[in-house]
Amino acid sequence: MSDLKNKFENAKDKVVGKAKEGLGKVTGSQVTELKGKIEYQKADLKEKVNNTKEKIAENINDKLDEKEEDKKI
Repeated sequence: MSDLKNKFENAKDKVVGKAKEGLGKVTGSQVTELKGKIEYQKADLKEKVNNTKEKIAENINDKLDEKEEDKKI
């Protein structure tokens, strides 16, 4: 459940970040544009970290499963 929540939060933060960036460009506010870019990049980084954690967990589970299979033989 937490994985789904993280994915939703990251997607929301990316959308909000792009919206702020666009608003900053339209209004000429460098600060708002920068805040939007930072928010988007932060969400993108979180997404990459979560994907990496999932891959690591998957690899560990696969190795443990292999060991269990070897014990049965």
